[in-house]
Amino acid sequence: MRLQKVLAAAGIGSRRACEQLIAEGKVSVDGRGVAELGARVDPGTAVVRVNGKRVNLRTDLVYLALNKPRGMVTAMSDPHGRPNVGDVVAHLPQRLFHVGRLDADTEGLLILTNDGEFAQRLAHPSYEVVKTYIAEVPGVVDRGLGARLRAGIELDDGPVQVDDFRVLDSSADRSLVQVSLHEGRNHIVRRMLDAVRYPVGKLVRVAVGPVRLHDQRPGTLRELTSAELGELFRQLQL
Repeated sequence: MRLQKVLAAAGIGSRRACEQLIAEGKVSVDGRGVAELGARVDPGTAVVRVNGKRVNLRTDLVYLALNKPRGMVTAMSDPHGRPNVGDVVAHLPQRLFHVGRLDADTEGLLILTNDGEFAQRLAHPSYEVVKTYIAEVPGVVDRGLGARLRAGIELDDGPVQVDDFRVLDSSADRSLVQVSLHEGRNHIVRRMLDAVRYPVGKLVRVAVGPVRLHDQRPGTLRELTSAELGELFRQLQL
C-alpha cells in the first residue's frame, strides 16, 4: 500500500496532510527516512514513525482505555457473577486482556489490549511509565508529607517512593491528593498512604503515562489516540 494511504488509515491525518509529512522528511520506514510519495509499505510488517514516534499500522492490534467504575472486578470473567472488565468488551471480536489491575474499590483508567509485548512492557516498572492517582484522605495533610514520600518509605515488601505528590484540595475533614509513581505492586497507593497514617477513602487512577482519563464516563471504552500510542511506544522502546 502507498505510504500516505497507510498513514491516513492509521489516523495520522488526511491523505494530503500525510503526503505533506512525507515530503517534509518527517516519516521513516524501518529506520530509514522516506521522502518519495510513491513509496509502498506492508502495514503488517513495516515499522513506520512520524516525527520519531511509531505509528500503529496493524488493524488486528487493539489498544483501549476503560474508565473502570468502583465495584467492577479487574478480571475477564468472574465465577461469582460480579461485574467485571470482561463484560465491557464481550461484544468485541478480539480476545483482550487488561494491563495491570485496579482493586474493586478503586476506579479509573485501565488499558486493555491484545498486544502481548506492549502489555508486558507497560506493566514492568523498569520502563518507568508513570501512573497518576487522585486519593481522598482524612484531615489536613502534613506539609512535609510530599518530601517524605519522594524520599521513600519502607513497606513490608520493600521500599517505595513517589515520582510526584501534591495536595489538590484540603479542608479540616478531608484532603484530595495527587500521587504519581511508576510502581506496579498490588494496592501500592493505598498501602503507602496508610503507612504514613493517611488511609485512603476514594481512589481514582487518572493517567497512565500520556493517556489521561479526562471526562471519560465510568464504564465506557475509547481507543487510544495515535498521539497517545506513539508516546507509549516511545517510552516502551517499541
